[in-house]
Amino acid sequence: MAVNNELIKDDLYEAVNGEWLKTAKIPDDKPATGGFNDLVDEIDKQLMDDFDAYADGKEKSDDPRFNEMIKLYRLAKNFARRKNIGARPLKRMLASVDELSSYADYQGQWSNWIFAGMPSPVSFDIDADMKNATVYALFASSPSLILPDKSYYEEEKKEQHDQLLQLWSAMMATLMDKMGYDKDEAAKLIDDAKKFDALLAPHVKSAEEAADYSKMYNPQSVAELASSTDQLDLAAVIKDLVGATPEKVIVMEPAFFKALDGILRDHFELFKSWAIIRIIRDNASYLDDEMREINGRYSRALSGSKKPVSQRKFAYYLARDMFSQVAGDYYGKKYFGPQAKADVHHMVEQMIKVYKNRLTNNTWLSKATRDKAVLKLDKLGIQVGYPDKIPALYDKFKIDEDETLIANLNQLAVIANKDMFGRWNKPVDRMRWEMSAATVNAYYHPFKNIIVFPAAILQASFYSLKQSSSQNYGGIGAVIAHEISHAFDNNGSLFDELGNLNNWWTDEDSAHFKKLAQSMIKEFDGIPFAGQKVNGKLTVSENIADAGGLSCALEAAKGEDDFNAKEFFINWATVWRMKATEQYMQLLLSIDVHAPQKLRANVQAENLADFYTAFDIKPGDKMYKAPEDRVHIW
Repeated sequence: MAVNNELIKDDLYEAVNGEWLKTAKIPDDKPATGGFNDLVDEIDKQLMDDFDAYADGKEKSDDPRFNEMIKLYRLAKNFARRKNIGARPLKRMLASVDELSSYADYQGQWSNWIFAGMPSPVSFDIDADMKNATVYALFASSPSLILPDKSYYEEEKKEQHDQLLQLWSAMMATLMDKMGYDKDEAAKLIDDAKKFDALLAPHVKSAEEAADYSKMYNPQSVAELASSTDQLDLAAVIKDLVGATPEKVIVMEPAFFKALDGILRDHFELFKSWAIIRIIRDNASYLDDEMREINGRYSRALSGSKKPVSQRKFAYYLARDMFSQVAGDYYGKKYFGPQAKADVHHMVEQMIKVYKNRLTNNTWLSKATRDKAVLKLDKLGIQVGYPDKIPALYDKFKIDEDETLIANLNQLAVIANKDMFGRWNKPVDRMRWEMSAATVNAYYHPFKNIIVFPAAILQASFYSLKQSSSQNYGGIGAVIAHEISHAFDNNGSLFDELGNLNNWWTDEDSAHFKKLAQSMIKEFDGIPFAGQKVNGKLTVSENIADAGGLSCALEAAKGEDDFNAKEFFINWATVWRMKATEQYMQLLLSIDVHAPQKLRANVQAENLADFYTAFDIKPGDKMYKAPEDRVHIW
């Protein structure tokens, strides 16, 4: 790609992506388009065509799990049938809620509701125990709020808070009118649900607070947790969920549980209304197409999307997400294959070697901490492409095409949740895939010390055999090294080689690292973007990982015979291209742990000396940053 060097001196991101930004169109059913989004669109089209071929009987599969997924796709796509059935399936669900007259009534249904994915004033989850990562533990936290984040309930966002709640209320009133609710009754239910939501909001964590993993681990005995409230029997529901009384529950939000009794006491009617509204909100899209369109109005207003996704795409997303590992296995084997899997696995190993070399020669860590960091790399699990086996859970998923869509989804939720709670206290399957191979993403899991690169992200412009090695390192190489860097960001550095929350740093090393992390917070904090400002604290983990990833990928690229620094940095800026609605960019600034894509491209490049040499950037150029202001951690 020919890019004007002079323009790069002003703005790397704009110089590389400016022409594309002028002509790129945001699809009506999406809030954004660009690098990641374009790959998602291509894969969606590919797989929807394939799903249709199987659904129409033009193709046949001998995998029973795949065939059940296609059944769900066919069922979800049959909007005419859903229109004939109308709101009856949802009304049946709500009838059991209407009968509740006290928390004691709810208690009798509580565990069944949780298994079915229905509303609960406490959220439970199963994951690796943060202090004993070889065993699955029970986690407890708060339910989600109506607005995207706790920060929307604070005084400085009052205007946004009021506007969004008004939009949400109007959407719910329209939904309930279509379901035959009396206007006054609907208005009261909506008002009560908002009141209950307002009781929750002061006590839950914001996105910024939730981004600090060290504050997540607050083990309590079941008796201690149960003493949070006498309105509901937490001990009894926990026993119902996991079939025993655990020695401990990992409480992620202690402040919420301290407030739980006050939230519930004398507020049963508010809670019941909140539950009714949540059930309608969670299920209305599975009724006819008009209900689906209405039910998406609030989230489209939040993101700036103009239209709902097509009926076909809605059905595809639903089937793909319910059968995520089945869809991923199909995509990975058909469109990625074992050769590419081996090639990228090798690339990951090369990046680990670069990182190991950096850690071995690190000048600010003590030997003891360095040795533990290298051990952590040696134990790092690598997942590339697609899983070797699909979890047995999917063998239990059966679709009854004579039943309603809601009834089928309800049944699948019960099977999936019973499977999840059934893992409590069992050995952790460290290499169990949690992301579909058809997902354009990658991640590091600190409790398991593994990095995962699904097949879907391993294509141009991130990675291609047609690209130069420098382009590939500036794309997928930086993504790979970014995920490795998460093992040593402000969160990952708290976990040892087994994934245990365990301080393996000396006090001096820890203090020095915190100082460096603070400089990364400062580098991004307050940068104006989309009419608001970047939160350096919320985005610090991802910014540390970007910095380490880009720096290590650059070192690896320099080891190749055909190294070209310009190609490396230009492809780095290319993969972050994104055109988005202003609403979506503002939403991400509030809740996303990643900095805006343009800043990820520009600020990290400014931290590296090779960027200045490659494009002859001097003091006075807009992309120039004085050496003492450049942030280097890894």
